[in-house]
Amino acid sequence: MTAEDSNGRLDDDDYPAYTMGRAAELLGTTQGFLRAIGEARLITPLRSKGGHRRYSRYQLRIAARARELVDQGTPVEAACRIVILEDQLEEAQRVNAEYQRTAAQANPKATASGG
Repeated sequence: MTAEDSNGRLDDDDYPAYTMGRAAELLGTTQGFLRAIGEARLITPLRSKGGHRRYSRYQLRIAARARELVDQGTPVEAACRIVILEDQLEEAQRVNAEYQRTAAQANPKATASGG
């Protein structure tokens, strides 16, 4: 891998660039918290060749949301379920908006007349 390839991957939200220790430090939490949300199947970190957990920026954002809920008193398992449902809702809304755009482009008269 060249330095240029590495730099490109650092811009990739799904690239597992962070070790468990660094991820915990960035989130202001413990490695135990990261293990707990992994056990609850909120995030599944990739593993390095040596078996160490590696996290992406996307996973850190998900973990940060779970931490917010836990800090507000929500149990870890419930916080993980809430975050999963929020993520599913966001994706469904995105897909719905895309379908609506496609339908509007395919039939502009129907959307202009309101029906």
